[in-house]
Amino acid sequence: MAGKVKRRRGFTRVSRKHQVTLPADALRAAHIKPGDELHVTVDGGRLVLTPADDPLEALIGSAPGLSADTNLEALRDEWER
Repeated sequence: MAGKVKRRRGFTRVSRKHQVTLPADALRAAHIKPGDELHVTVDGGRLVLTPADDPLEALIGSAPGLSADTNLEALRDEWER
């Protein structure tokens, strides 16, 4: 079995293409799911992965008076007067 790689739990290895596979246990503990975008920074020689901020998330709820209960058709009618 040439090329058999021994894996240690909780560890990963950087491939020739600079890719890594993160341990599933660590991803679950950090509540990271497939498709999540991560921001990578370096802190004293450590790579730090943090969920990327969604710019739309910051806007949700920022418009006073608008909610799911707001009648947008009535507001449009007011503007047209």
